[in-house]
Amino acid sequence: MSTMNKTTWWLISAAISAILIFVLIGLWIELNKQEIGHTQIANKEDVTNYLDTIWNDPTDLEQAVKIRTGIFIQSLKFSNSSEVQLTGYIWQHYKDGQLEAIGQDSGAVGFILPEQVNSGGKPKEIYRERNGDEEVVGWYFEAALRQSFDYSDFPFDHKTVWVRIWPSSLTQRVILVPDFAAYKSTGPNDIFGIEKSIVLGTWVRENTYFDYQETNYNTNFGLSEKVWKKPFPELHYNFILKRKFETAFIIYLLPLFLVATLLFAALLTISTNENFTSKLGFSTAGFIGASSGLFFVIMLGHIQLRKQFEGLSPVYIEYFYMLMYAVLMLSTANAYLFSVRAKLLGGILLYKDNLIAKVSYWPIVIGGVIMITLFFI
Repeated sequence: MSTMNKTTWWLISAAISAILIFVLIGLWIELNKQEIGHTQIANKEDVTNYLDTIWNDPTDLEQAVKIRTGIFIQSLKFSNSSEVQLTGYIWQHYKDGQLEAIGQDSGAVGFILPEQVNSGGKPKEIYRERNGDEEVVGWYFEAALRQSFDYSDFPFDHKTVWVRIWPSSLTQRVILVPDFAAYKSTGPNDIFGIEKSIVLGTWVRENTYFDYQETNYNTNFGLSEKVWKKPFPELHYNFILKRKFETAFIIYLLPLFLVATLLFAALLTISTNENFTSKLGFSTAGFIGASSGLFFVIMLGHIQLRKQFEGLSPVYIEYFYMLMYAVLMLSTANAYLFSVRAKLLGGILLYKDNLIAKVSYWPIVIGGVIMITLFFI
């Protein structure tokens, strides 16, 4: 065993821990910067190029009824891990003869939100205006949308909330196209179609965009092939939200850090020096009792976290709780083996009052967090 004094050991431990902390902060910054890839339709030319790509029959595409559609989100709330509540406005422009062409009554709602799960949420028409050869109709809607979100990177997760919009008529060739003219700008970095002062709680707005999704259903809805053709272009309005890391840090990470610090303080009381242990009141039974109390603190926090993601796979921060379970178990085993003077690995536990375990504590804990983080990047 090396003859280095305790001060040297602690300096090495502090240096390694400091380096690991800087590495961890860098990884967290990188994890927080990860973006959700998407294909954006930003203007009329993008719409034309997309439809030309998926449509095999140019004549059929030319004969399709294209209805300009816009959306504005006024409020948003996550009800649970798979449901989001929205309120806002949707409007459509109908050129003369389009309503008749699609067989739609002038008072009917011209769109469907296929993911809406709440009942009694029929959109309410709030305005109708004539403008040259077309009429614009606007509706106010309230909808609870069921969607699948990825929470695996929590609390560094980004969410794309989307609104799928179908035409109300499936018996005619209707294509909904974004009403780009209704917004100041719809470029790749522009945020549009959502209330500027919207209350998002633990989220912040990152981006908004329109796109199409090619949805091939395994049914023709009982319609003839002349009417129902694949693929069916679904218009999506999307907005990307980024979670505020600070809130999750205070609620979940800070308590774990305090538990880790208390456990380290308990580990420092392990000694064969009777004067030292008598002052601090160290005993193996006392250490196990303290570990049990810390275990329940971690377990309660873990249960609270898991309730938010019931039925989902473990999320990033959840592995920190698993790491602390392991650290608690190893620390308790270390205290017991030291108390019975177990001569393991050449007496490493007895070296300078369990010094190796003490100086290794923070490098092991921080290194474990780094390994977990690397797995998610």
